[in-house]
Amino acid sequence: MNLDWPVHEAVRAFCSERAGGVSAPPCDSLNLGDHVGDDEAAVQENRRRYAATLQARPVFLKQVHGQGAVRLVAGTPDMTEADACWTTERGLACTMMVADCLPVLLADARGTVVGAAHCGWRGLAGGVLEALWTQMAPAAQAAQHMRAWLGPCIGPDAFEVGPEVRASFLAHDASCADLFRPHAEGKFLADLPALARRRLAALGIAAIHGNDGSRGWCTVSNPSRFFSHRRDRVSGRFAASVWLA
Repeated sequence: MNLDWPVHEAVRAFCSERAGGVSAPPCDSLNLGDHVGDDEAAVQENRRRYAATLQARPVFLKQVHGQGAVRLVAGTPDMTEADACWTTERGLACTMMVADCLPVLLADARGTVVGAAHCGWRGLAGGVLEALWTQMAPAAQAAQHMRAWLGPCIGPDAFEVGPEVRASFLAHDASCADLFRPHAEGKFLADLPALARRRLAALGIAAIHGNDGSRGWCTVSNPSRFFSHRRDRVSGRFAASVWLA
């Protein structure tokens, strides 16, 4: 997926879709996740193809739906446990694998630092974006000079959550109540990209591009383009990456 994202010429970004790989159903075909029961050799070939497209090294983290952030350096191994990462080194791609959760990419206006976060509801409510920005901020310009891009995720017409999810967000920001629409049997439909936009804006990051919550960005609603765990239960993973060239 080509990203419509006005960033410095040194910044590169890419988001995969599900086509273009070698995995068999139900992980067909460009599954990048090595933890979903797919054939190991197929995953490695898919990752090789993904890296070749980037012409950079994607660092695949062990994502645990937490708030941990790590700085990537040349020696950072795959499977480092974190749900956000950042770097100032060229050729290292901050990479988030998703299949309904929201990938968020960040870059400063000077093209000197980039970062990425894995935002499921637990990580987003728990402060993964804030944790990432705390680490990135000393290397970046002021927040108002940052650029953010939101990737595909489960959309606001598909993301049914319980009252405890709503409460976890309202405890941090009571004004986000309007991003939860009442649904059947005491449930709510949550607008995950809008919740992320609200958290980024609170950090002072106002230049936000990408996912606007419309149907074309919804992983559940676009089975030919995106993996979706909630839709399929057994699903591959696609990825979004940002790096310095």
